[in-house]
Amino acid sequence: MKKHTTTLAVSMIALAASVTASQADKLTFYCSAQEDWCQLMARSFEEATGIDVNMTRKSSGETFAQIRAEATNPKGDVWWGGTGDPHLQAAEEGLTMEYVSPMRDELHDWAIAQAESAGNRTIGIYSGALGYGYNTELLASNNLPEPACWEDLLKPEYKGHVQMANPNSSGTAYTTLASMVQIFGEDEGFEFMKGLHANINQYTKSGSAPIRAAGRGENTIGIVFMHDAVAQAVAGFPIQVVAPCEGTGYEIGSMSIIEGARNEEEAKKFYDWALSADSQNLALQVNAFQVPSNKGAQTSDKAPDMSMIKLIDYDFVKYGSSDERKRLLQKWDEDVSTLPQ
Repeated sequence: MKKHTTTLAVSMIALAASVTASQADKLTFYCSAQEDWCQLMARSFEEATGIDVNMTRKSSGETFAQIRAEATNPKGDVWWGGTGDPHLQAAEEGLTMEYVSPMRDELHDWAIAQAESAGNRTIGIYSGALGYGYNTELLASNNLPEPACWEDLLKPEYKGHVQMANPNSSGTAYTTLASMVQIFGEDEGFEFMKGLHANINQYTKSGSAPIRAAGRGENTIGIVFMHDAVAQAVAGFPIQVVAPCEGTGYEIGSMSIIEGARNEEEAKKFYDWALSADSQNLALQVNAFQVPSNKGAQTSDKAPDMSMIKLIDYDFVKYGSSDERKRLLQKWDEDVSTLPQ
């Protein structure tokens, strides 16, 4: 009996060591940027560190919902990309952990301000302005005027020609909703969303889907971040990019380490690596045209010139707060999405 007990004990120790070894040098990576950029980041980090990466790509709203659902038993380690508002909400709800990276001094002030507003539970990795793009061939074939402003999209002739994502699942679409409220005021902003709803042909799950559909000729106008529209134009599709005349909101794409991460040290390594200029330059390989947060990183000459766009003073703290986001989404669900089209 003693021999069997000793053998069992040795086996249990060996099993524990095996499990520990199998859990080492791994990273579960939630990504909310474009698919090819997510893949490139995952594979490049593996090559740089030898750490195995399990990557899942979902929109920022979907990822936030997943992290919240997993809060009592976190499955993910780091969340990279997607609009900053849900990252800020996750920080407010304690779903992400405080971390100050040694790379911080290399970043633009706006990236650091994003971190400071969230108690260092997130940080800015890129920025991009909201706008829309349209398929020039479809516009011409349907004898539609060229839109230049947000309010142009409410014209009755655009009925069935406009597409945007659902703000419940998409950070891009939530930024659109929050921007309209800030540009026009809340009452008029929701009147705008109601008028826009009448012209919408589909609410997509992903924020960039409307402009990809326009590129394929399946949709005329897509409300997206301008860099996503630029990507379609650069790919050879007949897409014209618009910075709306009234002014527009913008995003600070963010990165966060998930509270209770199983692979916290690996998550910190990724976080530091992802803030480096070399890592942010990977965006150029996949035609991601955001403005990087590292001051030494390169911005494509095809990227929208943020200094030439009329940007509003977007209130990231207010519209990234849990209560405000829930309130606006509920109001959109009740007052806008239920209307006939």
